[in-house]
Amino acid sequence: MRSYDDPCGVARALDLVGERWTLLVVRELLFGAKRFSDLVRGLPGMSQNVLSQRLRDLGEAGLVRARKLGPPVSTRVYELTERGAALEPVLIELGRWGSRTALRPGPELSVDALMLALKTTYVPGPDFDCELRFDGDVFGVSAMDGQLTIGRGSPERPEVVAELDAKTLRGLVFGARKIRAAERAGELRLTGDRAAFERFAGCFPRPEPL
Repeated sequence: MRSYDDPCGVARALDLVGERWTLLVVRELLFGAKRFSDLVRGLPGMSQNVLSQRLRDLGEAGLVRARKLGPPVSTRVYELTERGAALEPVLIELGRWGSRTALRPGPELSVDALMLALKTTYVPGPDFDCELRFDGDVFGVSAMDGQLTIGRGSPERPEVVAELDAKTLRGLVFGARKIRAAERAGELRLTGDRAAFERFAGCFPRPEPL
């Protein structure tokens, strides 16, 4: 890895995570371990060779580790170390700052990027407990006493289960998409307390561009 050769803490941090794509790899691992193929899917603009190099760099820096899952899966996954996971508040603040930049047309957010976007834009409001089911992925999103919690996997007793894709969720929480319109179009299926999903969707105002 290249170095800024500068003793400043910011420069030393950038020595580790300042290369292009590096922080986006960290973003994709914030909510749990992933296979290489999962990372490729979440970072469609990144070549597999560059992804392999960034994973090696992050491993050498002590921010990511690889481990092999046992039978019957028997596959290698990548996950953040404790030091790597400590980058989460940095990414949240960076995302909050960047979300006020004018949005350019481009591909849809990955599911993990969208979950991070929820963390960066959350404004405390009423409590809710939701399960979000995407194609092949499940997240629990809850708020209690103004504290937002997001985790991969099903919550124990969600008030509502929503089945949708990332594009639909993005339109519901950050755009002008209406819940009933998404349901009528077959893009959203709610099971449980509709009001809980409405409370959830209303807690993420879109930042005003600077």
